[in-house]
Amino acid sequence: MKGSVLITGGAGFIGSHLSDELLRCGYRVRALDNLSPQVHGRDAKRPDYLNPDVELIVGDIRNPEAVRKALDGVDFVFHYAAIVGVGQSMYEVANYTEVNNLGTAVLLEALIERPVRKLVVASSMSIYGEGLYRDARGEIRAGNERPLEQLKAGDWEVADDGGQAMAPVPTPESKQPSLASVYALSKYDQERMSLMIGRAYNIPTVALRFFNVYGTRQALSNPYTGVLAIFGSRLLNERPPLIFEDGLQRRDFVSVHDVARASRLAMEKDEAAGQVINIGSGRSYTVVQVAESVAKAMGKEIEPEITGQYRVGDIRHCFSDITLARELLGYEPELPLESGLDDLCTWIEKQTAEDRVDEMKAQLSSRGLAL
Repeated sequence: MKGSVLITGGAGFIGSHLSDELLRCGYRVRALDNLSPQVHGRDAKRPDYLNPDVELIVGDIRNPEAVRKALDGVDFVFHYAAIVGVGQSMYEVANYTEVNNLGTAVLLEALIERPVRKLVVASSMSIYGEGLYRDARGEIRAGNERPLEQLKAGDWEVADDGGQAMAPVPTPESKQPSLASVYALSKYDQERMSLMIGRAYNIPTVALRFFNVYGTRQALSNPYTGVLAIFGSRLLNERPPLIFEDGLQRRDFVSVHDVARASRLAMEKDEAAGQVINIGSGRSYTVVQVAESVAKAMGKEIEPEITGQYRVGDIRHCFSDITLARELLGYEPELPLESGLDDLCTWIEKQTAEDRVDEMKAQLSSRGLAL
């Protein structure tokens, strides 16, 4: 065996795939997970998809005793426990802050007492806000947050100071954060705290900024999960995918298998210590493109419904520059979206899903967060 690994949030979507990757490579794996009902359902129990060789400790990341128990005998830690959802974070402010920020602080205090060989923390592309753009003069610049008046007028594109729409370009790690939601703020806090404490206590630490991760085992009944799983859940229930704005916003969709491999490489590569690294596919697609692709892969002749509405905290375009991941990790995406969608949709068709998108939309609309 190469060593013992703890994955916080290890019974979840990314954590369970990471478990498979680590076990395949000869590591012992322990997971700490609270089996949140929003992710695992009301009768939360050990998921069937979690590898039987994973030691599961059911406990909360905010509980110091549970965290200390989970760290016993561990060589490496992946801190992937978090509540995920841009829109929900804008009204469950205390909950997101407590789980994501305080939970990270509890883990870091435990690591100060009992350091490990490497800490890898899951960050997010959401901290960038808008990605980078090329203006009419050919200069690369950060996109500004779109004014509310512009969004109300249905004018979706990010403009330069003269009001001219700019062209999106890949976003590298050097782009300054622009935190447009409580979720983004909490992920930035997780990232910065981990790197700060890692540096102070000589715990090699890496922050991975994940872009839009998709794949099997996503919580289909969670309306705040990844957009591809949400689209699949709607189609499974013979309903059209709902798309905000005009559907032409561009995103980077990366397979969970590529994310699991990149995570392992970040743990194994000494060069990654102290770094923040984008993990994406390096390609971009419009949201309407992927909605249509999911429908086609599922054999559904259901057109997406483009609402023309917007959500507070949403951004227009952001997709990854993965140059640093290639250089430091030797990372190269292996599963293109077209192949990954076939796997995802084959899995979705065997599932049952409670479509809660209308409930999510009503929650946001009642608070003035979706207009």
